[in-house]
Amino acid sequence: MTLLLDGIGISRGIALGRLHKLQAGQPPVAAYCVPDSELETEIQRLRSALNEAARQLEGLRARIPQGMPPDVEAFIDAHLLILEDKLLAEGPMQLIRHQRCNAEWALKQQRDEILAVFESMDDGYLRTRRDDIDQIIFRVLQILQQQDGAGPDDEPPLAGHLVLADDLAPTDIVILHTDGVRGFITESGGPLSHAAIIARSLGVPAVAGLHSARQYLSEGEEVIVDGQAGMVVAGAGPELRHHLLKRQASLEAQRRRLNRLRDRPARTRDGVDIVLHANIELADDLRGLDEAGATGVGLYRTEFLYMDRAGAASEAEQLAAYERVIQRLCGRPLTIRTVDLGADKGEDQSGASNPALSLRAVRRCLQYPAMFKSQLRAILRASALGTVRLMFPMVTSLGELDQALRLLEQSRTELTREGHAWDPSMAVGAMIEVPAAAVAADLFARRLDFLSIGTNDLIQYTLAIDRTDDSVNHLYDPLHPAVLRLVRGILEAGTQSSIPVSMCGEMAGDPRYTRLLLGLGLREFSAQPASLLEIKRVITQSDAARLAAPAMQLLQGADSGDVQGALKELHLRPERSQPLL
Repeated sequence: MTLLLDGIGISRGIALGRLHKLQAGQPPVAAYCVPDSELETEIQRLRSALNEAARQLEGLRARIPQGMPPDVEAFIDAHLLILEDKLLAEGPMQLIRHQRCNAEWALKQQRDEILAVFESMDDGYLRTRRDDIDQIIFRVLQILQQQDGAGPDDEPPLAGHLVLADDLAPTDIVILHTDGVRGFITESGGPLSHAAIIARSLGVPAVAGLHSARQYLSEGEEVIVDGQAGMVVAGAGPELRHHLLKRQASLEAQRRRLNRLRDRPARTRDGVDIVLHANIELADDLRGLDEAGATGVGLYRTEFLYMDRAGAASEAEQLAAYERVIQRLCGRPLTIRTVDLGADKGEDQSGASNPALSLRAVRRCLQYPAMFKSQLRAILRASALGTVRLMFPMVTSLGELDQALRLLEQSRTELTREGHAWDPSMAVGAMIEVPAAAVAADLFARRLDFLSIGTNDLIQYTLAIDRTDDSVNHLYDPLHPAVLRLVRGILEAGTQSSIPVSMCGEMAGDPRYTRLLLGLGLREFSAQPASLLEIKRVITQSDAARLAAPAMQLLQGADSGDVQGALKELHLRPERSQPLL
């Protein structure tokens, strides 16, 4: 029987494979007595499982694609160190001897004892490290409970599979993709979570918001994920299976046609040149940037320099990471966003009931000036190596901006005194992603060299919805008249101050909105590399002058329904005399 489940498509593409369910917690563990004559055998069984876990992690580290940030390897190294710790390596063996219990039960007891210590700590960061302990012990327990594990020369256990989980952190996406997973299904989440953005960056098909999927899908059965339609199919009959695979082939053919645009300029039919930059998270994303013919990086997220490690990366480590990207850009500009931890980045440790409204981005950096200055110094030093722009995220007031600029000036003074080179002409800008900053965009524009519209948060805060909460993320609406008016106001502020304004939110990478944004006056787009060629196709088939008047009329819409209808006509009209590729 064919089963179709509807969710939210968060990363386009179609993938087919066997399903693997990631457990939300530790697997159930049974306790039983081990005869004295078999205690050493049981200890050896545990020791073999620990060795196998280490071998798996070392194999995973060896398969990390070139260009991944060093923090992915550091994440794996941290797990290897945990495996070597005496508490984990020797503690359970002593329990086996003293209690005459099985290895699984000894390991569970040791886990509970270790986690109790972590839970009692006052330091919020250390408390979050319990997740690392859980993941490692989960891996060892799986090995103990599955006697026929993969051999050293076999494929990774999850290679070719589709993974179903309650939710996934950004690092989970990277690690599982490295392990050969073809696609992702999550019961919660939405299209604008940080994990969803990572999935799109990696080009992995994914569907979120598939409530109760665990009840309907079985471990090991063949399923198909359609990340564009937001659909998961199990037990597909021959006709439906053929249809989906045909669509997959059609998407591949369309992708090949789009590749013809790679070396063409992003220029409208009436001769307006448009800047097409890429958003990147990982150095490996630069391969997609080259394939899309992007002219630079409009947003380089730096959170991976801080996540899943014992502390922030040093100034030297950050500089080395930036230098690798600059070298691969070969003279094209690089816009580095200072770190934006908190909210959906999986690193909020404040205990706030709503991290999105708590300490994050510049707010958090200003609370930890030493950490912030380390990054500012690294970015300044990188500016001597190529064309670098610095961008502050989530500014909300001129007071915040002034504090950040003072720390930047202090960093310049220190570097000059120490004899380090930096570019005095490096452009400094800010992301406008809070309604307060959007309304006052003209004030920010007077103090900065450029602005960038971060639509993901701008829409979230304007409409008072948590974009990572699947109970309300269906209300996330880029076409709400209030959102469009804010976008237009920011663009006007840039024009008045004669500074460029780009858009780096997900709206910039959605071809449904390209003509609307062109009509509103946007001339710099920055999006995931995978979407750039499709955006370029729309640009080359559009007439910017003809789009201005109808786009401005859309601002008068009473609600997004009015805008939707008008947008459809706006999207079709310029194409009538222009054939598709």
